[in-house]
Amino acid sequence: MIALNEWKTQVENKMEEFMERLDAPDRLRDSMRYSLDAGGKRIRPALIYAVLDAFSIDRAKGDATAAALEMIHTYSLIHDDLPAMDDDDLRRGRPTNHIAFDEATAILAGDALLTNAFSCLLETPASPEVKLALVERLSAAAGATGMVGGQLDDMLGERGGINDVAELESIHRRKTGALLVFAVEAGGLLASVSSSDLDHLKQYGRHLGIAFQIQDDILDVTGDAEKIGKPVGSDEGNEKATYPKLLGLEGAKRALTAQVEAAEQAIDALSVEATTLKELLDFVVKRDH
Repeated sequence: MIALNEWKTQVENKMEEFMERLDAPDRLRDSMRYSLDAGGKRIRPALIYAVLDAFSIDRAKGDATAAALEMIHTYSLIHDDLPAMDDDDLRRGRPTNHIAFDEATAILAGDALLTNAFSCLLETPASPEVKLALVERLSAAAGATGMVGGQLDDMLGERGGINDVAELESIHRRKTGALLVFAVEAGGLLASVSSSDLDHLKQYGRHLGIAFQIQDDILDVTGDAEKIGKPVGSDEGNEKATYPKLLGLEGAKRALTAQVEAAEQAIDALSVEATTLKELLDFVVKRDH
């Protein structure tokens, strides 16, 4: 069975250790901690740990990388919630950062999480070559060619601007998928896997990322607002292109199944048994929040 709670505690302990050592103004650190402590599934760190477990590597080797990745994910959520972006008042059932503090503080907290994440990443116990590869891949996954570029295209596509599933998938491969692909790739780099296994892990990450987004879109239609932690139907209210909107609810469910099957094939092609990766995939598509 996947050890989600155990992995969650492990990465949260590392983030807290890093924040304890961070010499920053109290209000800024409080704002950063507010969002880091908001909980969440910690799927991205879990993927790193799952890959390390599959290849029999001590998962503590992934702590710094997992913490850095979660810090970048958290920064993106703070900025996503801002009035200039999605303008959300709730995140995981409590006030968003800019509501709890103020808009300027929230922006700076996000900035600090992004930049300090790379200091945390460099604490990874690995060779200089592996550290350089991690920095290179994380900056690409989080930046203009990855998450940020996908976020912009997603914003530009609001109000009916996206009518093609391929275009929507391209956006979410970057906006949602890039950090998930980095997670499994990072685990592979830390485990010194073969180039073949690394390719299969990346394929798994790509299909998992799209499956994750499709399930998010489905939950925005069918989910429970209390469990999700924000109003159901917010995507429709913001006139966002979603898989249910373009394909219908049943079509979105079929697309989800196709991505899951492709991800399972990638896992089966690995040189080791990776049961935890299959269990994580199952968790992603069956989650209710």
